[in-house]
Amino acid sequence: MSGGPKLGEGRTGVDIRRGMKVCLLCYRGNPYCGGQGIYIHYLSRALRNLGHEVQVMSGPPYPQVVEGVELHRLESLNLYETTDSIVAILPRLRYPLNLYEFMAVLAGTFPEPLTFSLRAYRKLRQLRAEQKVDVVHDNQCLGYGLLLMKCLKVPVVATIRHPVPIDRDIELAYAPNRRHRFRMKRWYSFCTMQGRVSRRLDRVISVSRVSAEDTGRIFQIPREKLRVVHNGIDGDLFRRDDSVPKQPNSIITTDSGESHIKGVAHLLKALQLLRGELEVKLTVVGRGEPNGLHMGLAREYGLEDLVTITGRIGAEELARRYSASEIAVVPSLYEGFGLPAAEAMACELPVIASMAGALPEVVGGDGEAGFLVPPADPAALAAAIKRLFCDEHLRRRMGEAGRRRVERNFTWEQAAKRTVQVYEELL
Repeated sequence: MSGGPKLGEGRTGVDIRRGMKVCLLCYRGNPYCGGQGIYIHYLSRALRNLGHEVQVMSGPPYPQVVEGVELHRLESLNLYETTDSIVAILPRLRYPLNLYEFMAVLAGTFPEPLTFSLRAYRKLRQLRAEQKVDVVHDNQCLGYGLLLMKCLKVPVVATIRHPVPIDRDIELAYAPNRRHRFRMKRWYSFCTMQGRVSRRLDRVISVSRVSAEDTGRIFQIPREKLRVVHNGIDGDLFRRDDSVPKQPNSIITTDSGESHIKGVAHLLKALQLLRGELEVKLTVVGRGEPNGLHMGLAREYGLEDLVTITGRIGAEELARRYSASEIAVVPSLYEGFGLPAAEAMACELPVIASMAGALPEVVGGDGEAGFLVPPADPAALAAAIKRLFCDEHLRRRMGEAGRRRVERNFTWEQAAKRTVQVYEELL
């Protein structure tokens, strides 16, 4: 895929320029919002550590940035999380972009990528009157405002962790009825915009080879524009903590709003298959409702006393819960990278992951740092769980191999240096 390096993985032997002025964009920046916030926090820090001047533009909820990184907070209605009453919001609707955002949400669509990109363009145009920006780097927004930024004669790069149409297709496949499918199609209507914008950008960074292939195919991006830069992991934060006691027969997994793409339903079915042989305690990290999909399945399978849904937790608490668990399971139906797998490996947990998306790329070969099983296969999940729980030595060996793999392949310093190489191609 390329113009030079293999699948654009970054040139070797290129001197890293210092003093570049980089503007990172993130329409939802808080780390608790998932991969976006984690990516923007660590990449901005690593770029700063390399000597570059970094600005971040973000919509709410805003990211956590380190000292030396300038944060521009772009206002929005933030209608999906606000507790404001309609009376409090009404005065803000006199601005056309706010009115559009409000009406689009009422219509059941997701306008944030578009409205954020237009606000970011307006802010960038103001900043350029005061200071020059060498490169704009978007994080999965892909709104039409990015094309306006190109009119300012500044290179525009975007990171696409994975193409969102894959999420859409999975949700449509699991939709229980025609009405739900119609709502999903309307919600994901922004995917058309993302395809149009991504094809016109100067470079597109993907966080895995699989994601690069899928992004190029789905969005029809020329191969020579695609580059692969793997995510990093904070190895100082995510590491084994021997002061935290292990809970016997404990599994940890992650979820994002009870989405089907994370495959938690298949893991719950696997645990039901193990009832009578092995009583497993499951911790689901992420948002979940008491009467939501997964707790409903847990009750149906007789697992309600064995399943804990944490809600949103901080990174330190997440690392502690990894250390308290014996096995991590990532049963996703697709992952553009698989941060939960890499974080668990950094904490020396053996991983059971589905052979979906980039998970084999992150975990490595089957039996190295964990087991790889077919996606959406509860029986295969159950067999792998049983095998690991029956062999403490194997769990320890896989955990140690996982830590070594993360240290060797997935650091934020490596990610920042390779990202700068992509910037250099355009300057």
